[in-house]
Amino acid sequence: MRILFLSQLVPYPADAGPKVRSLHVLQYLVSAGHDVTLVAFQRPNDTPESLAYLKSLCSDVHTVMMHRSKVKDAYFFAKSLISNEPFLIARDLVPEMEQLIKGLAMQSQFDAVHADQLWMAPYALKIKDYVLNPPKFVLDQHNAVYLVPERMAGNTSNPLKKWVLGLEGKKMAKYEIDTCIDFDDVVWVTNEDRQALKAVANGTADMITGPTIPICVDPTVKQSIDRKRNGRRVTFLGGLHWPPNAEGMVWFYESVWPKILQEAPDALLTVIGKNPPVELAEDDGKTNLEVTGYVDDPVPFLEETAVFIVPLHSGGGMRVKIIDGWSWGLPIVSTTVGAEGVGYSDQKDIYIADTASDFAERIVDLLNNPEKAAILAQEGRTTVETRFDWHKTYKAWDAIYG
Repeated sequence: MRILFLSQLVPYPADAGPKVRSLHVLQYLVSAGHDVTLVAFQRPNDTPESLAYLKSLCSDVHTVMMHRSKVKDAYFFAKSLISNEPFLIARDLVPEMEQLIKGLAMQSQFDAVHADQLWMAPYALKIKDYVLNPPKFVLDQHNAVYLVPERMAGNTSNPLKKWVLGLEGKKMAKYEIDTCIDFDDVVWVTNEDRQALKAVANGTADMITGPTIPICVDPTVKQSIDRKRNGRRVTFLGGLHWPPNAEGMVWFYESVWPKILQEAPDALLTVIGKNPPVELAEDDGKTNLEVTGYVDDPVPFLEETAVFIVPLHSGGGMRVKIIDGWSWGLPIVSTTVGAEGVGYSDQKDIYIADTASDFAERIVDLLNNPEKAAILAQEGRTTVETRFDWHKTYKAWDAIYG
């Protein structure tokens, strides 16, 4: 089939959860014999080498530069407040992208249009206005987006922030429901996300359907790390520009970390990811805290990692950081929300804890029992090899594309 693949990100290198999903789906579709044209939003830090790799993979690659600013965000936020359009969708509606996709759709006869993430859905559906014989429309729902602002609203005590986030969640839920119904096929990353959207869909719940295909990695490329036995790092890795990550790490640092230091004063909290929140500013080393920002190669830190943490209380979809942690052979402690959608086995391939006391207790247990940590890590690696290898699991896309 000829597939027009619309992505909100340049999906290479696969250094973030959405990119991991997009890249491996692209790789599978090409390996299955499909002719794929990629259209993506490009950021200033996307390199020529990244685009060159994608051009070697796809039949054609087109990009539009994404420019965000606080001024633009303020404009779209104000516009959203007086309309039914969610802010998270409105700010990424770029005329240049619409014109590019319109031109491609009118010049070529595509058999299918693949919208990767909800943000690309309006561009895909607009094609119905341009062509006489519309292609098949497929939406890859990385997560139930409305859950992100809704859960964040429930986690804040600020009345204004709670109201704004709650309003965005309600608008996003309606938008998400209407959009999913307009697609021929919707593929879900987790069953939990599909059920969450069905729960708020009222009379249209029976129209929220579609298969579940999880986010997968390549275990042959992402190998287990040879961890140092005396490592004392408690490590978080993820983009801190993403509000659920920042929110979760602030909670961990303020509520969990002091409890850990009481029992393990030599432990070192390592936070890897761009745009860390001000609450995580280093304190002259007094709090055993190391904030690295973004790093090209996290392996030196992971080799010294005793426990890998996912302390999230909001968000949706799958946390690829858990799949990555399992692939690297790291023992993981996560909240229930953090591990949502991965089909974990608590105390077998991961430790689950939701209160500050329980989270600290789990981490101290692993710090003090390296043999137990090694068994937990090996079980996680086995889980990835069995259930999250894209070469095996992504054959499920054949049911969508033939």
